[in-house]
Formats: sequence, C-alpha cells, structure tokens
Amino acid sequence: MRDRTRAMAVGVSLAASVLLLQGSAVGAATGNARGGTMTFQVVFMPFNYTDLGAPGPSAADVIVFHDQLLQSAKAVGDEIGSCVLVDATGLSNCTGVMQLENRGTIAFSFVNAPPPHKVLAVTGGSGQFRTVRGDGTLDENGDGTATLVLRLN
Repeated sequence: MRDRTRAMAVGVSLAASVLLLQGSAVGAATGNARGGTMTFQVVFMPFNYTDLGAPGPSAADVIVFHDQLLQSAKAVGDEIGSCVLVDATGLSNCTGVMQLENRGTIAFSFVNAPPPHKVLAVTGGSGQFRTVRGDGTLDENGDGTATLVLRLN
C-alpha cells in the first residue's frame, strides 16, 4: 500500500513538479512572459501524504509537494502544490505554483493519474508572468526527476 501511495505521489510531484535530463542539461527558456516555450528539469523532493479517507489511497486523501526547478543544471526556482485524490487508483486533482527567481510565479493545474505523462493548464501568474496563459507537459523520467515543458502565450 505504501509503495502504491509513493508511486502516486511521485506522479503528482511535478512539476513538477523539477529538472535534470538523464545525463544532459535542459535548454534554457526560449520564451518570455508574453509567449514561447520554457523547459525545466524537475527534481522531486519528499512529499507529504495525508490519509483522510478510507485507510490507504482513497478519495479525499491529500498529497502536498515542494520540488526544485533547474535549467542547464542551475537552480532557477521551485514549485509547491497539492493533490486531492478522487479514487484509489491515484486519480487526483492537482494545483501548484512555480516560483522563478526574481521573475514571478506561474500557477498551474493538472489531472494526475498513474501514467508518467501529465498535461498541465497554465492558469495565471505574477510579476513578469502576471497575464500568462498556456499549457504544458510533465514527463517523469522514473529516477526522481522529470522534464517540464511550458508553452506560454
């Protein structure tokens, strides 16, 4: 049961959760707050799981996460967020906020499910990103890291 919970939570951490590309550095941001593509390597940190529903993974359980974001192997920010499970399979509703050093924040949401590929909606931001919208993908590498690509407009 604990392994299943851990697998679900790792999937939840995006953005995340933040960014090392299996032996190679991720490209720097090619876009800006007005549009373009930003790529990050996500380094998942330990998460917190609160079992609120039936014992074990179930509806109403909560996962909170805080992960690191890297570009070209350099820390550029972090992301924090939470996921609420809707059933025992790990299906959950997740929201989070990325903080990018001296630039502002980017808010996002996504449906978490067991596959390692997640699709995110960029829902807003602050600072340089105050009017941002867009979408993105998070692809887990299976080693505690993921690749996060945001397409901003």
